Amino acid sequence: MPVRPPVARARRTAGVSGRVFVASAGAVVAVMVWAGPAAAHVTVHPASLPAGSSDVELVFRVPNERDDTSTVKLQVFLPASAALPAVDVLPVPGWTSSVDTRTLARPRPTDDGPVGTVVSDVTWAASGSGIGTGQYEDFAIEVGQLPTRAGPLVFKALQTYSSGEIVRWIEVPSSQDPSPDSPAPVLTLTAPPSTTVRDLRAPAASSTTSGAAVTLAGVAVGLSVVAMVGVGVLALRRRPVRP
Repeated sequence: MPVRPPVARARRTAGVSGRVFVASAGAVVAVMVWAGPAAAHVTVHPASLPAGSSDVELVFRVPNERDDTSTVKLQVFLPASAALPAVDVLPVPGWTSSVDTRTLARPRPTDDGPVGTVVSDVTWAASGSGIGTGQYEDFAIEVGQLPTRAGPLVFKALQTYSSGEIVRWIEVPSSQDPSPDSPAPVLTLTAPPSTTVRDLRAPAASSTTSGAAVTLAGVAVGLSVVAMVGVGVLALRRRPVRP
């Protein structure tokens, strides 16, 4: 039975390896192309804060997802449950901002008195070229106080491109759809840290313990001095008297 030359076998192996490499590379590129656009969306930072936090800065990060057009407008809607009477907007070079308000059907009590008008949305419009391909921009606001109840705050957003296209980042993840195509920015309010009675008493107990330790140390030093004096007296008494 004839045996194939080693060179032919080596060529066959190289051909198979080459096809495997090309297929693997193609799969990696396909995954990158599929996952790239899905991962880029409008987000809010930080993603979580303790409920009831005051004087906090919220930053909305906006990437440009198009290759042939730029982002020229962003509109962020504040959640109705937040009922924020006022927000401060950080200036962004090349952009103008505006704040819209709405009137509540029933004023809400606050520490500063009843509030009947709250901020409904904030809009940024590009005065120049906007956000180009492969770029992103941060838009920041400062709010006086967040709600005191833990839970998610959904900030729906509209992203407008120079072509006139509007991307609506308004979908909320759910058990049926945990990863929607156009998720809204979500800020999670966590329960504020609680302080127990034991923690409050800990410094006092520590202080008492330290005081007792100092007292015992003083007593020990005193006893040592008395013992040394006693030893000296006994030594003098046993010393022989010279004539």
